[in-house]
Amino acid sequence: MKENVLAIVNGKEITQGELDAAVMRYPQDKRGFLMTEQGKEQLLEQLIAWELLYSNAIDSGFEDKEEYKLQLEDARRAILTQMAIQDTISNIAVKEFEIEEYYNENKNFFNEEEQVSAKHILVDSLDKAKEVIASINNGMDFGEAARKFSSCPSKEQGGSLGYFKRGMMVPEFEEAAFSLGNGELSNPVKTQFGYHVIIVDDKTEPTVKSFVEVKEIIRTQLTQDKQNNAYAEAVNALESKYKVERK
Repeated sequence: MKENVLAIVNGKEITQGELDAAVMRYPQDKRGFLMTEQGKEQLLEQLIAWELLYSNAIDSGFEDKEEYKLQLEDARRAILTQMAIQDTISNIAVKEFEIEEYYNENKNFFNEEEQVSAKHILVDSLDKAKEVIASINNGMDFGEAARKFSSCPSKEQGGSLGYFKRGMMVPEFEEAAFSLGNGELSNPVKTQFGYHVIIVDDKTEPTVKSFVEVKEIIRTQLTQDKQNNAYAEAVNALESKYKVERK
């Protein structure tokens, strides 16, 4: 069955298949528009323009220019080099037992640190922090107190800072947050920013990611390592075959 021809430029047919292939060469986020009628029309016009420019380049004798010949040679060398590299690494595969073995020997690489989810209220004095604590102890909701008293932008979220790991907050704040139990209200905590009143919503204990979670990450890493080794070995072997002079 003959393919649908969309245009003919100087005798060269531009087919639906060529247009579809051109769409697929664009990044994923650009393809949506190119799939519309307007997008296809614009892309077809671009393909027509390229054919016109190509025909003009041929008629203008660009193929005889030294610059063209040099670029053509560069492209030829690049393509052949990439084909040689691909041939070297194409049969590289990682076996399932290698992935599992790596996981068992390197579990420390897959540690999930403990985390805390906390809210805080930031004020500028110790007396104000004590006043905030008294209000909460007397029944005021923490989120309401944050919106009323806190000078931190997090007050719009009821003081919520979300989850954080050690090393993400200033030391005084971190020490207080990680020492609190779930639902426990802190005493005033002084940092360089002022005085904080902190409450912990949730804590997660340190864990090790499961094998299933990291299996494909390990596979990718081991494959890359094997490919790099194969490449280096191939280059070393070729240095014995072909003359290399380093100066």
